[in-house]
Amino acid sequence: MQFLSIHHVAIICSDYEKSKHFYTEILGLKIIAEAYRAERKSYKLDLEIGNGNQIELFSFPNPPARPSRPEACGLRHLAFSVLDVETVKTELEQNGVAVEPIRIDEYTGRKFTFFADPDGLPLEVYEAGNL
Repeated sequence: MQFLSIHHVAIICSDYEKSKHFYTEILGLKIIAEAYRAERKSYKLDLEIGNGNQIELFSFPNPPARPSRPEACGLRHLAFSVLDVETVKTELEQNGVAVEPIRIDEYTGRKFTFFADPDGLPLEVYEAGNL
């Protein structure tokens, strides 16, 4: 097997319009495609992150809540690579998003911090290496 990259990450939200606004207007992700699937009463929004990576944002009627914070078994968090953690932190805070203090990765020396989407999904911004 030769995995080339991660193609997409799928996220289920509880309030489609609120999450769509967060991911497109606050995080600035570009919409690739949007569809409403009437038989499922579900939206599917494909968002471009960059380098061919995508987020698939889904809505379903009455989805169950996430069991707990990132230490629950399963996907821990989604991390975005950014050039400047401080700038992204400031932009998020200016848009009303609570962001944790910036930390330094003890193994790489790179800066990172966490914030959450409207459903409390943990998201991280992590300083990119040499590009």
